[in-house]
Amino acid sequence: MSNAAVTDKRPSTLRGASLPKWSPWAIAAGSVALAVVIGVLGGLGSKVQWGLIAALLFVLGTYAVAAKVEGRRQAKDRVATSLVWVCFLIAVVPLASLIWETVKRGVKVFDVYFLTHSMGVVADTETGGGIYHAIIGTLEQVGIATLIAVPVGVLTAIYLVEYGRGKLAKAVTFFVDVMTGIPSIVAGLFVLSFWILILDMGYSGFAGSLALSILMMPVVVRSTEEMLKLVPNELREASLALGIPKWRTILKVVLPTSIGGITTGVMLAVARITGETAPVLLLVWGTNFINTNPFSDPQASLPLYIYQQYANSAGSGAAYDRAWAAALALIAFVMILNLAARGIARWKAPKTGR
Repeated sequence: MSNAAVTDKRPSTLRGASLPKWSPWAIAAGSVALAVVIGVLGGLGSKVQWGLIAALLFVLGTYAVAAKVEGRRQAKDRVATSLVWVCFLIAVVPLASLIWETVKRGVKVFDVYFLTHSMGVVADTETGGGIYHAIIGTLEQVGIATLIAVPVGVLTAIYLVEYGRGKLAKAVTFFVDVMTGIPSIVAGLFVLSFWILILDMGYSGFAGSLALSILMMPVVVRSTEEMLKLVPNELREASLALGIPKWRTILKVVLPTSIGGITTGVMLAVARITGETAPVLLLVWGTNFINTNPFSDPQASLPLYIYQQYANSAGSGAAYDRAWAAALALIAFVMILNLAARGIARWKAPKTGR
């Protein structure tokens, strides 16, 4: 038998010792226990401090144990993985805590009566009342803003990706980037000075929709632009090679291919403007009564309703409960929008198969 054959039968020594699969959980449990002991002995009353100490101990413990058993190279890899998990938890825990707190406080008065009645003649310090008028205002204002911003934003993105060349395209891109960072109060002040003070059109839900559309447009442009760039050029070239005009190629090939991502971007933009309060406070003013006409007179909205209930409560528990319940309704509204976006994206996504 040759030496090569003998060598092949020898056990491999390249693979060293490795930690068991349950070791990260054991290290995490030990880190949490040690952090609790440190917090108690050190007089740290905040659970946030305990969590940060546990995260630090978890990373350090992972490196120490892995370096002892597997070596420094593998220990660095495990530390990188640990940091990813720690950052994930740091991001998720506040979000989960916010949702839990909102649900716990909001369910006290969140019922059919709350959803189907307005404040009407109910004072802010009294029990009763609901958000029906605010739901109508939010749906109308966000809907009008979407009708204004989505066509303009999508067409702008199509121009930048499919036609834009030269100084004009660079200028449009620059101003879109600038508009992305505009504070909502600035958009509200612009519409206030032009629409209400100069044109004297009065306070209305439509005025608020104009400001919301300004905030929504750059998000739609940016998200749509990125989705259009992901469409392979081969699809465009194949369509143009068949003699199909460019506008029809965009309409029948490019847009259907990217419709899922475009819809998701639009829903993200809608979710952003749904919770804006400053433009609504400046331009819509709010009312306790039902106003189904967004083009005339003040109108309510959910973000403004939450602010008013909290600001004008004078320590009333009923107003606080209504504010939390309205916040729960706003979160549910945004969640429904995201679920609808996922459904539309899956429905309109290009069908693959043989």
